[in-house]
Amino acid sequence: MSRTTYRGTPKAGLYTRLSVDDGYVDRESNSITSQKQMLTQFAGYHGIEIVETYVDDGWSGTNFERPDFKRMIADIESGKINTVITKDLSRLGRDYLQTGYYTDMYFPSKRVRYIAISDGIDTSTGYNEMAPFKNLFNDFYARDISKKIRSTLTTKARAGIYHSTVPPFGYRKSPADSHMLLRDEETAPIVIKMYELSASGRGPAAIALTI
Repeated sequence: MSRTTYRGTPKAGLYTRLSVDDGYVDRESNSITSQKQMLTQFAGYHGIEIVETYVDDGWSGTNFERPDFKRMIADIESGKINTVITKDLSRLGRDYLQTGYYTDMYFPSKRVRYIAISDGIDTSTGYNEMAPFKNLFNDFYARDISKKIRSTLTTKARAGIYHSTVPPFGYRKSPADSHMLLRDEETAPIVIKMYELSASGRGPAAIALTI
């Protein structure tokens, strides 16, 4: 992460992100509200003008198709912002290669100053030897969390524990246990009718018209 010469007054975009791949132990300190507060205080203390705030809540750091991340890139391209501030490198991304591309190639090529407060990174001051290692650790962490989540969901499914947010049509969640499904007396007859029509040879279009 080399030092880059910047022009003009800093016009900052505050970027925040949070998702399940950030774990649960530090989710409170990493909350969107907490991140915004930290970034705003940092910018104010250093006399950096805040032009825009970007929020990707619920988006994995391994996915760079995040809506507000793309909006931030568009604002860089248009010249609206020339400084990006995040709480740490993992907020920017958890993919080693992609995150490294933005910090080491894209931002410098656009003369964008990048600051990761908790990691002590500010590209206006020069190279940070730990940045590549932090990116690599963030990548490994995301992969590990992803494996654990998949394992947990598989275990729940095998035990017959329902774990999705919305129950399938014809069912409702038990008021006593959200992981248990009960027959929905209002919609279950529709499902039964659809099954009977299908069993009698009716196709999807015919069933839709009948129902």
